[in-house]
Amino acid sequence: MVTAASHIPLAERLRPRTLGEVIGQQHLLGEGMALRLAFESGQPHSCILWGPPGVGKTTIARLMADAFDAQFITISAVLGGVKDIREAVEKAELARDGLHAQRTIVFVDEVHRFNKSQQDAFLPHVESGLFTFIGATTENPSFEVNSALLSRAAVYVLQPLQEDDLRQIVAKAQAIGAVPAMEDAALARMIAYADGDARRLLNTLETLAVAANKERLEQVTDAWLLRVLGERMRRYDKGGDQFYDTISALHKSVRGSDPDAALYWFVRMLDGGADPRYLARRFIRMAAEDVGLADPRALRLALDAADVYERLGSPEGELALAECVVYLAIAAKSNAVYKAFNEAKAFVKKDGTRPVPMHLRNAPTKLMKELDYGKGYRYAHDEEGGFAAGENYLPEGMPPPGFYRPVDRGLEIRIGEKLAELQRRNQAAR
Repeated sequence: MVTAASHIPLAERLRPRTLGEVIGQQHLLGEGMALRLAFESGQPHSCILWGPPGVGKTTIARLMADAFDAQFITISAVLGGVKDIREAVEKAELARDGLHAQRTIVFVDEVHRFNKSQQDAFLPHVESGLFTFIGATTENPSFEVNSALLSRAAVYVLQPLQEDDLRQIVAKAQAIGAVPAMEDAALARMIAYADGDARRLLNTLETLAVAANKERLEQVTDAWLLRVLGERMRRYDKGGDQFYDTISALHKSVRGSDPDAALYWFVRMLDGGADPRYLARRFIRMAAEDVGLADPRALRLALDAADVYERLGSPEGELALAECVVYLAIAAKSNAVYKAFNEAKAFVKKDGTRPVPMHLRNAPTKLMKELDYGKGYRYAHDEEGGFAAGENYLPEGMPPPGFYRPVDRGLEIRIGEKLAELQRRNQAAR
């Protein structure tokens, strides 16, 4: 039966009207938690809600306005500009100076899209208390929000919704007759595809309900779900075991120097909906961890591939990533730097704080020079071959730890030969 309500988007029909109806984010909204206390205090404060898409940032901001009986003004940083900020200021002044003085909450969605001058435009009004500023962002506010604005706003970190949270949303949709019954396998696939994003879940459920209604289905099966939404449904849970199993297979294929296997798992991940930027980051890690100095070009190539993808996007930029993964697979391998770094960290963690030898200390003042800072230091560029044979660069009394041990592959063959020669010269000079 079609009703007037059925024409309202499902996300809007299920939007929480009270704090108690909010699903998820209990680390902020549970009893005694930070945002709950803010609601109960009766005193709104400027804040930034940082979290992935579809986790309730807009909903929380709206509920905050309701809780404080405040005028709610929304600005989209994607579409808006200084003109919208000026209009918000005018509306806030009218509400403050009206017959029934009313607070104003200005909600800025995707606040990281505003530039510095646009963000600065909020500062005087936040400081004067004209309105309460609430920004929503999917990006780290430490890097994307001006420090002046950031210092005037509390930052609340929202988490992706958990599986139980998403199941509750589906149950609510079914309770109002918006979604047909679903077999367990189909429901599990829907939850996995949503990947903690309630908006994605609700939009997919809405599409699903329309298709199911046309075919007069009483229950959605997994097979039907794949047939109807096949291209949209991914083959693995983006955050689940299969995802991590697949990236593990990709990494091990690169480490094992099998370009065909590496390319296969790479394409499997793209086909499964993995973010190419995530894969680009992993390739940079592989270049540093598994190729290392055996072929330093690998790290540069990985960085270039990531940059090309940022410039071209999908699908054009994916070819650069494919080129990168094949190169990483065929490159000479060395984890010598990776092992040396870990050994050095372990050593420093358990060792005492050894003083810097006097000859290695900087001496920018007269007093420091009088205290023998830097005395006896040998400037390597003035020595034969640019090497101060016999010089010691470790703390006094510390034996050579031998963290870095080059392998006999790729460029590290040459590096190993050079280190052996330098060691021979050191021993001859001591």
